[in-house]
Amino acid sequence: MRSEQEVNRAIEQYSDTVRRLCMIHLKNDADTEDIFQTVFLKYVLSSVRFESQAHEKAWFIRVTVNACKDLLRSFFRSRTTSLHELMEQPAELPPDHQEVLEAVLALPPKYRDVVYLHYYEAYTAPEIGQILGKNVNTVYTLLTRSKQMLRKKLGGDGDA
Repeated sequence: MRSEQEVNRAIEQYSDTVRRLCMIHLKNDADTEDIFQTVFLKYVLSSVRFESQAHEKAWFIRVTVNACKDLLRSFFRSRTTSLHELMEQPAELPPDHQEVLEAVLALPPKYRDVVYLHYYEAYTAPEIGQILGKNVNTVYTLLTRSKQMLRKKLGGDGDA
C-alpha cells in the first residue's frame, strides 16, 4: 500500500487527466467521480513500481480507460439511458471550443481516445500505441480518420 504522501502527489498530478478521460468516455459527472475514486483506490492498493513519471502517467491513463470501458459494458449501464449531462450543462467554454468538444465527444470511442491522448495530453503516436496496445500505424490511421471526421463535421478546409 502506498503512503499518504505518494497518494496526495499522484492525485494532485493526475486528477485532471483522469477526470477528463472519464468525461470523454462517460459524459456525466456522477460516473466520472465513481471511476475517479476507483482509479485512485487501485493506485493506493497497487504494488507496481514505476520506472519513470511517463510510465506512471501511462498506467493512470490505461487504468482509467479500462475502468470506463468496464463501466460502459456493465449490466446496469446497458439497461439505463445516458443523460449526456455534459451537453446539457451551460457552456463554460467559448462557442468555438464547445463546438469542437461536442464534435470530439461524438466520435466513436477508438477515435476519441487517440484524439484525446494526442491533442490534449500531447502524446506521440508511438506512445499512444504503447498505452492503448495498438500498432503505431493503426494509431496514425485512427488520427487521420478522426481528423477527417472532425473536418467534415466542423466544416474545415482540409488543412490540419
